Amino acid sequence: MSDKIVVIGEVREGELRNVSFEAVAAAKKISSDAEVVGVVVGDGSLDGLAREMIEYGADRVTTVSHSNLKTYTSEGYGQAVMAVINDESPTGIVMGHTSIGKDLTPKLASKLQTGLISDAVDIESDGGKAIFIRPIYSGKAFEKKIITSGITLVTIRPNNIPPLDKDESRTGEVNTKDVDVADIRTIVKEVIRKAAKGVDLSEANVIVAGGRGVKSADGFKPLYELAEVLGGAVGASRGACDAEYCDYALQIGQTGKVVTPDLYIAVGISGAIQHLAGMSNSKVIVAINKDAESNIFNVADYGIVGDLFEVIPLLIEEIKKIK
Repeated sequence: MSDKIVVIGEVREGELRNVSFEAVAAAKKISSDAEVVGVVVGDGSLDGLAREMIEYGADRVTTVSHSNLKTYTSEGYGQAVMAVINDESPTGIVMGHTSIGKDLTPKLASKLQTGLISDAVDIESDGGKAIFIRPIYSGKAFEKKIITSGITLVTIRPNNIPPLDKDESRTGEVNTKDVDVADIRTIVKEVIRKAAKGVDLSEANVIVAGGRGVKSADGFKPLYELAEVLGGAVGASRGACDAEYCDYALQIGQTGKVVTPDLYIAVGISGAIQHLAGMSNSKVIVAINKDAESNIFNVADYGIVGDLFEVIPLLIEEIKKIK
């Protein structure tokens, strides 16, 4: 194999995020002949996570473990990942377009003196050349980009490029690299997560989102119940967050999270352009609103005009019957 693509895995609470496996699939789409080298960074034993990356398509994995890598800092992770990149001299680097990916990859691009294509939602091939597709103008249009020179450095939006099927019979080499992660100027004393427990919002296949029409924090309780029945996550519009119905960690939109689930249920959401920017690329959109003239119905695949406090309990009841 002449080409080599490094895939940076992302660990959260001791587990690899699903976008790490999607990044492996993206590396295969960039070059089907390239050797895919996974990188897992953290503290303690990482061999189990490394083997999981191999099961999802990586050819081999390098782990870097250090006490200064227990929680993410751009300095610590930058040192660890750059040490592997310098060893491998890859033609490409892929990572998820997550909060960590958005922070780390520009640092890598600067050190490598190369460009960065961020937030790619698909990868096409033209004559062996990878073409990266990414949304622009809040998702109203898409642009196609190619790398003309230097390393192919790209982040991919979660939930857009499907991971390869897991194959537990796949084998690959797992190496441990010792890196002296030092001179860390940022010290993380404590990590307090505001996001709700359960399915990660940015990677959820089903999202139930509430807007001002939910009317109160208690109004979100049926949404949590519906999300639980569907195995999904709960999100919110900026209006619901501003009204203190829920935490800003749930905000979806231009100034919040961008999501692309298989199913998006918009409950009591009017459909302001800022909110649509964060969810309009969902595969199936269902809108529930009392106002038949709400803009959300213009983007919805299915619409229910009615009182959400009557509709949601009926939905929950019917879904439980089916399940």
